Amino acid sequence: MDDLYREQIIDRYKYPVMKGTLEPNDFSYEDDNPLCGDRIRIDVRVDDDEIVTEAAFNGTGCAISQASADLLMESIVGKNLNEVKGLTKEDILEMLGIQLGPVRLKCALLSLKVLKASVYGLDELEEELAQI
Repeated sequence: MDDLYREQIIDRYKYPVMKGTLEPNDFSYEDDNPLCGDRIRIDVRVDDDEIVTEAAFNGTGCAISQASADLLMESIVGKNLNEVKGLTKEDILEMLGIQLGPVRLKCALLSLKVLKASVYGLDELEEELAQI
């Protein structure tokens, strides 16, 4: 089963579905992982009911970070902001479907960190990121 998920990660890395930028956007944030150099920007558009209508990522980095961002962006379209705020590292790991060591875990979770930073206000950001 791991081989199937590994193929999905490589495919999402080489041929991302959700890569790009959204201008204008309702939420946008960019950050990097200084340990490995991965960098991700996430843009999100929502409607009047706070439902994500479009999401995109842009960045550079390893296959895990880029595939994670692509899968995450695809998964949030159609969700309301409260559902997006409730996403956890377990959700990311389930999307990826493989076991990751501590270094690769940081790569995989960068997109979740950036997404949460974009949709949370600065007041709530530190508290929420501490839980990732």
